[in-house]
Amino acid sequence: MNDSKELESLTAIAEANEHEAGARSLPTVASVRVSPRPYFAFASVIAFLAALLLRSEHDAWALLLIGVAVLVVPVLAFTDRIVFDGVAIRRQSPFFLIWRAVFGRQRKLALADFETVETNAVRTLRRRGAVRYRYRTQISGKGKDFVIASGGESYRRLIRELLPLVHEDKLDTRSRDLRDYLCDPRFVNRKTQLSQLASEDVLDAATTAYRVGGKAAAEVQATPQDIERAHLLRRLGNELRVAGRLREAGEAFRRALNVTPHGAWLIYDFARLLRSQASAQADARLLMRAKAALRLASIRADDDLVLLPLIGESFLECGDARLARLALQKTVDLDSGNYKAHLGLADLALREGKLAHVIHQYREAARVASEQSLARYAKQEGDYYMLLNNDDEYLASELRRISWLQHVTRVRRLAPRVINLGILTALIGSFVDPMVSSIGWSFASSALIVWLLSVALTRLLLNRSKA
Repeated sequence: MNDSKELESLTAIAEANEHEAGARSLPTVASVRVSPRPYFAFASVIAFLAALLLRSEHDAWALLLIGVAVLVVPVLAFTDRIVFDGVAIRRQSPFFLIWRAVFGRQRKLALADFETVETNAVRTLRRRGAVRYRYRTQISGKGKDFVIASGGESYRRLIRELLPLVHEDKLDTRSRDLRDYLCDPRFVNRKTQLSQLASEDVLDAATTAYRVGGKAAAEVQATPQDIERAHLLRRLGNELRVAGRLREAGEAFRRALNVTPHGAWLIYDFARLLRSQASAQADARLLMRAKAALRLASIRADDDLVLLPLIGESFLECGDARLARLALQKTVDLDSGNYKAHLGLADLALREGKLAHVIHQYREAARVASEQSLARYAKQEGDYYMLLNNDDEYLASELRRISWLQHVTRVRRLAPRVINLGILTALIGSFVDPMVSSIGWSFASSALIVWLLSVALTRLLLNRSKA
């Protein structure tokens, strides 16, 4: 009997090892290069050290460092990628290959272990009614973080392959938009032409102050063909919004709302467009209109348990905590097992400093979570805030950590400016007075050391203290 049990256990172990080996050998589905900013910073530090060596007449060492900065660092930046094989994402670069060979571990996170997927959008250019968005998607789970920055077809392909496989409760609203509406710009251009939207010149002269759900629109009897066209226009409007073509997106939504003015999802998408326009133009009036559209969408949503939490999250983005609470509480009243609603209420309670409510909401989220990774994340957050609530010493240490992190972040942002100023002073001083040049190099060197220390301290202070 013992021999048979041992044989079964060995068979199970062998099957598990075979499965793990198969997972390691899966072909790459999509990959994207890691943001080169850390490599650029590293190359800048090396170039600065090379300049100091040249100044002290160590030409050979300076030449070696320049070669590393010009040849080696770009190769490392080009080969550092985040790879998705259909089962997990992993970091793939020469450094991590050496790390795996030495320590037997690799930077890898399975799909089932994803806890949160959050996307931030940064406007890099604005022209007329269009803006250029740069997206930064952060995937977290089991204490590991993967940051994916947008930058071409490779990012779009990775998003199209990865996000549809991730559970809905792990995605924030921007990640959900990317999953559903991120398309190739040529494809969006083709759809825009086929939809016969007005040109940019006409849209620039047109007014954007149209109403949602007016009486005249309510009296229109839409045919099935009109409803289908409104559905296509709504999708096109979202694709244009994600692409940053906000004026054309507004025209697509206007046409769709003329046909189906009472659609809750359509009004919600239109509210998100207004919110994007308000942010791009720094227009408080548009932000008020976005809130009004979200209120209308929450009324029309009725018992839609998918839409209501999204409306609450959008209210939070607009800075209206009261309306966000109403939408999220309505969701919980309809379905006490809604994970995203409990997380939203925990966020609201945290903003108000009500730690007991935060702990309760995270515990409820852990109880109703549909996946182990979601329950693990909610439990970890609940335990952390419970420790803050019950241990005054730990609360004081965390407040000190956050305060130090804020100070270090300010220093880290200021140090590069001092470095540039010091280098500029040194270059100008070389033509005026050698003493001025020496002072400039001293300031720049000191600021560089401070910057390196601030970077290291930031990484340490980002981690929560242990009890």
